[in-house]
Amino acid sequence: MSTKLIKMVKLNNLEYNPNRDPQVYRRVVGHPFRIQAFLGGSGKATITLSCEGKTLKESTLELPGNFSYELTFKDAGVRIVTLTVKNDNQSESRDLLLDTEAHAKVG
Repeated sequence: MSTKLIKMVKLNNLEYNPNRDPQVYRRVVGHPFRIQAFLGGSGKATITLSCEGKTLKESTLELPGNFSYELTFKDAGVRIVTLTVKNDNQSESRDLLLDTEAHAKVG
């Protein structure tokens, strides 16, 4: 029996829910997205954060544990960032939709 490696993901200190209104997580260019992953299981795991085919962050930590990373984009747009956790016999991934606006809304 395998346990879930990714217990919960938070984006900007809110539990990530892909069905939630994207405005909740949206950021203005230059303001960071804070990604937190709460991990279960045992042993060592490799955590990879990637976007558009590029690895943004890769680290190894002891399970159970927490992973945190702040990410800033220089231009507006919608991107899919993939969080992947791998240990000896298991792998799990989550896609996060990150939306960046060029300017803050006024009013």
